[in-house]
Amino acid sequence: MIGLEQLLILSAILFIIGVAGFITRRNVIIMFMSVELMLNAANVALVGFAYHFARMDAQLIALFVMALAAAEVAVGLAIIVTVFRNRETVNVDDLNILKW
Repeated sequence: MIGLEQLLILSAILFIIGVAGFITRRNVIIMFMSVELMLNAANVALVGFAYHFARMDAQLIALFVMALAAAEVAVGLAIIVTVFRNRETVNVDDLNILKW
């Protein structure tokens, strides 16, 4: 049986990998995937707490976070595709759309 400590360690490892991927990479797609990995790490922690305390509140919040992440994927990928069509790059250093 998996304990709460093991789930929290897994969640922390996933979150650290997501933060490291977001900080070190300059590709928008990889940064986007790293944010999704951090959201999944939060979901693992929420479900672990819900299982440990035998409550459904955290599982409902995790379900809401998954729905929010799905909407984020749809909008984010549409923005990334549009930027790639206009600039022909997904490198963050080359994108200066918001600069005056």
